[in-house]
Amino acid sequence: MSINWYPGHMHKARKEILAALNNIDILIEVVDARLPYSSQNPIIANLRHNKPTIIVLNKCDLADPDVTQQWQDYYQSHDNVKTVTCQQNMPEKTRKILDTCKDIASEKDASFKAINAMILGIPNVGKSTIINTLAGRIIAKTGNEPAVTKRQQKINLEHSIMLHDTPGILWPKIENTHSGYRLAISGAIKDTAMEYDDVGYYAAEYLMEYYSPLLQKRYRLEAMPQQVIQFLEQMGSKRGAKQAGGRVNIHKTCEILLHEFRQGLIGNITLERPHMMEKEMAEIEEEQRRKKAAKEQRKNNFKANRKV
Repeated sequence: MSINWYPGHMHKARKEILAALNNIDILIEVVDARLPYSSQNPIIANLRHNKPTIIVLNKCDLADPDVTQQWQDYYQSHDNVKTVTCQQNMPEKTRKILDTCKDIASEKDASFKAINAMILGIPNVGKSTIINTLAGRIIAKTGNEPAVTKRQQKINLEHSIMLHDTPGILWPKIENTHSGYRLAISGAIKDTAMEYDDVGYYAAEYLMEYYSPLLQKRYRLEAMPQQVIQFLEQMGSKRGAKQAGGRVNIHKTCEILLHEFRQGLIGNITLERPHMMEKEMAEIEEEQRRKKAAKEQRKNNFKANRKV
């Protein structure tokens, strides 16, 4: 799936983040626990180098707990990376971020006086809600629409922590097609930038493979169909998503499926696993090599034609 959504303020934010990094001690990157890899901005990974980083797996109350643990193990196998899980209506979990910042600073320098931490995350991962919880008051605007925060700000927190907030930034081009679909399923991409039928079909295919019992229970199906289109038709029929002539409206059915996933009504679901990412990254590298070779071939053909 090709995603083309990179508002101007995101380009500006990337430049501001890069300029501020030299004065930052710790990076706090908020990701969606339902899609930790796809909601982790590769631009941030390239910018941080080996700076101490806390990866916050937010919305873990909506994610599959067993898979969340797999992701924590995966991230913490990297140098200078710690993880914290957060969920709605449990501020004590969110406040562990402050304790983790303090622990990292103490490990580095027991006599530290102040910590400059920068919090980052793509749109709609819940970064603003986390900031408000850490501050104990309303600091950042929250909302279900992606790209709510549009400017940087600094917030004084306890433990002598100065938190630098940044707008949620996407990246100009999403190389991994699967990541594009997962971002759209989660709501990180504006609905106007996606096709419900296409994204809904992808979601249904994945859910049927990994979470078939949850689908069967949620949509009260006697048995799970083998084909995606059959599932969507049965689901749509159960929900009354029909059009003229009594046929199931697949567009409306996909819309229902995506909205109910986002609200956690289907169950605790994670859209990706660490082993899947290894395969997908290998596919991306192979595609990049293929494109590079094709470009070189075109260049050589052009040179050869000029000599004729």
